[in-house]
Amino acid sequence: MAGLPLSFAEPLLLLGLLSLPVLWWLLRVMPPRPRRIEFPPTRLLFDIAPKEETPSRTPWWLTALRLMAAALVILAAAGPVWNPQTGLAGKTTPLLILLDDGWSSASSWDTRLRTADELIANADSDRRGVAIVPLSETTRDVTVMPAGAARVALRQLAPKPYAVERIETVPAIERFLKATGDCEIVWLSDGVDTGRGPEFIEALGKTIGDRALTVFEGGTSSPLALVAAENAAARMTVKVLRTDSGIAAGIVRAIDAKGSPIGEAHYTFAPQAQEAEAAFDLPVELRNDIARLEIAGERSAGAVQLLDKRWRRRAIGIATGSTSDTAQPLLAPTFYLARALGPFADVRLGDRGVAPQQAITQFLDQKLPMIVLADVGTLSPEIRERLAAWIEQGGVLVRFAGPRLAQADDDLVPVKLRRGGRSLGGSLTWEKPQHLATFAADGPFAGLAVPKDVTVNRQVLAEPDAVLATKSWASLEDGTPLVTGEHRGKGMVSLFHVSADMRWSDLPMSGTFVEMLRRIVDMSGYTSNPGASVATNANTETVAPLHILDGFGAFGPPPATARPLPADFRDRATPDHPPGFYGPADGPLAVNALAAADRIAPLDTSPLNARRASYTNAEPRDLRGILLSASLALFLIDAIIVALLGGGLAALVRRRAAAAALVLALALTATMAVPSRLRAEGTESSDEFALKAVSQTRLAYVVTGNADVDSIVKAGMSGLTLFLAQRTALEAGDPVGVDPAHDELAFFPLIYWPIVPGVAKPPQDAINRIDAYMKQGGTVLFDTRDAIEAGPSENGASQTPGMQALRDILSALDVPELEPVPREHVLTKTFYLLRDFPGRFTSGQTWVETLPREDDDEAAAQRPARGGDGVSPIIITSNDLAGAWAVRPDGQPMLPLTPGEPKQREFAFRAGVNIVMYTLTGNYKADLVHAPALIERLGQ
Repeated sequence: MAGLPLSFAEPLLLLGLLSLPVLWWLLRVMPPRPRRIEFPPTRLLFDIAPKEETPSRTPWWLTALRLMAAALVILAAAGPVWNPQTGLAGKTTPLLILLDDGWSSASSWDTRLRTADELIANADSDRRGVAIVPLSETTRDVTVMPAGAARVALRQLAPKPYAVERIETVPAIERFLKATGDCEIVWLSDGVDTGRGPEFIEALGKTIGDRALTVFEGGTSSPLALVAAENAAARMTVKVLRTDSGIAAGIVRAIDAKGSPIGEAHYTFAPQAQEAEAAFDLPVELRNDIARLEIAGERSAGAVQLLDKRWRRRAIGIATGSTSDTAQPLLAPTFYLARALGPFADVRLGDRGVAPQQAITQFLDQKLPMIVLADVGTLSPEIRERLAAWIEQGGVLVRFAGPRLAQADDDLVPVKLRRGGRSLGGSLTWEKPQHLATFAADGPFAGLAVPKDVTVNRQVLAEPDAVLATKSWASLEDGTPLVTGEHRGKGMVSLFHVSADMRWSDLPMSGTFVEMLRRIVDMSGYTSNPGASVATNANTETVAPLHILDGFGAFGPPPATARPLPADFRDRATPDHPPGFYGPADGPLAVNALAAADRIAPLDTSPLNARRASYTNAEPRDLRGILLSASLALFLIDAIIVALLGGGLAALVRRRAAAAALVLALALTATMAVPSRLRAEGTESSDEFALKAVSQTRLAYVVTGNADVDSIVKAGMSGLTLFLAQRTALEAGDPVGVDPAHDELAFFPLIYWPIVPGVAKPPQDAINRIDAYMKQGGTVLFDTRDAIEAGPSENGASQTPGMQALRDILSALDVPELEPVPREHVLTKTFYLLRDFPGRFTSGQTWVETLPREDDDEAAAQRPARGGDGVSPIIITSNDLAGAWAVRPDGQPMLPLTPGEPKQREFAFRAGVNIVMYTLTGNYKADLVHAPALIERLGQ
């Protein structure tokens, strides 16, 4: 109805609305206007004030009220339904449902199934047969089945984890239509063109001819996809795809092979953009651990990007012309190169006894992204041509100098070289070994620290020319180049002007050598499409499916239809090779729903002569009850208004004054009874609180009244409880928020009290209860959460608002003498060995009761609040521990850390574990009774 999701079961009854003008006229003339007759004595009646007056006409607003009530009755009689069921009723021909079931349909799969179920229900009411065609099953025979069987078949369907080829189902649809004749066709489209969409639209239009076609599209959110993940030098990036427009944003999560989160990256779509980029600024060690990228809140295989070792480590081949590899392997260039490249690359050495040119041929056949040649001199023309073509296509060639290269004439170097070399005592001699100069600011080594202990004794020299400076990445102090490089096509050639072993310099022994090679490796990639020679090689290794993604992006066992694939497979997923991990568990091959170059686009169905409909996410709702109730309410209002205008209500009140007084008295009695009921409920609630507190060991926190602070603290205490269950034998219950003024505190071993500046000081009764709790063995952890605002002064005090509020509270408590946690305190070793107690911040100190000296027993006995078993009754910090513990329901941290060190949150949780164990177990860790027996058993 005019674009609204509204329909009527009996639309002809809406013609009754045409009678409203007639009803208006009747209501305006009723009651009839009185006839006017001249009567002379009427003048005597003018001065008499009537007690009641009756208008001669019905007021217009009362007439409008009655018309509105009548209109509501007519609309209710027409049977209005909001969000009516889809489909065309009253047909007799079979119903053919075409269902998109690729990965792009997974995000709205439930909506699609609900729509199909409504279509089947309509067909069932008309006693029509139903045929379902999943567009991914190209070889399936299409048959008409009863509606009940169709509903069962529909529930057995699930989205596929790959893109479907709709065009391949056209022959099956054509055979069905020829055998069936006329039928109603409904296409439940996902609105995404993953390839060959226009071909399918054209073929479908020719196949169905003049048959009725309804296309469902729109009404659901656009599916999102991930493609082209790239582990670059400084960060990992991935592209996020969509088909619609408008400003949108989201989060991409990075997960390791064990399912643990590594990081999150935000992306934002421009208004008209269909691509966005998410970037993970993480250390390379963490990026190498990423095995899965996924879009938060998106359930589809296309929203998952699986990563294998191609994204984590580059495969690098090393060939050397030296003969010392076999005679003295620990002095060979391959030894230093393999050790330097090993932490971040797959190193492949040429077979022992194989000539360098044969090793290079093997590396080129393996499609390696990077090859290192150590002192390899003259190359055959065929090898030079293959290497040049490989570099043009994106390969990275790194060469190291040596006696052979110094005498060779080779163009696979970035600069022209002089014959021979320069060395100590030679014709181009140095008086002393040369040190390295600062690295070029525009080169790949920019920012590396220059090692002062690296010296060069010999090098190959470059012929000076105008572009030598632009190709120099590293130089010696005398200005001669140490490392040169240039880009050729999509690839790069680089030359170290010294050898890869210790003969010419001690650079291979330095950490700078490792970092220089890491920078070059980060500029290399991998070949995404294998060559024809590899694809057609009958001896290509195959790998079996290990873990396969379903259409919703969840891992599961491989289906029976999944087949092994070549180990160099680089294409998108197919029905025979669904997305997932293939091969051994320690080095699997990742296959994704989309290839790196794939893009998605909206599917244009405008060439089809079809009726359009949209998906609805709400259930149908009958509006008759609402309209009838509204009309009844209007009629009641009309009756009350008529009674007021006619004076009848006043007379009724006078006659029923006694009854009205009785009703009022009963209402007041019921109102007075409410407080006692509430008080009873409050008593019951206190009993439930006590039972809940003693049923399990629970941590507690003080409810401050600040909603934001309380929600973070609750999440933090829940996060600490979960961490305790994962790392210790303590399985505590959910944390409990307490009000010190009303709740019993003795049930809890530890109470966390976040200090909120500006909140009113607790009443003295609450202070007394806290004081009693501390003296009976309980521990209160006060957290001002303001370490970042101001550091402590010389006497340990701080002037922040949080500390001022804490002083106001402690001024009314009997607090013992405090000191920063000493290094030997039992709190530092109750479970983990800790030196400090970080939270969201690390600059704050943690204070506990001062430990009594061995000769200060009398002073210890006079302490105002001694904790049971040596436990400090009070702990004070300003590092916001609960903020560091707080996690969302999905397991992700709620708040960032400052300064955000790699393991700061882990140490914050460890600090919480130590505090809890300290309050539960006391100082048993300091008890050395069993130490002699343990030492004797260990044989020490």
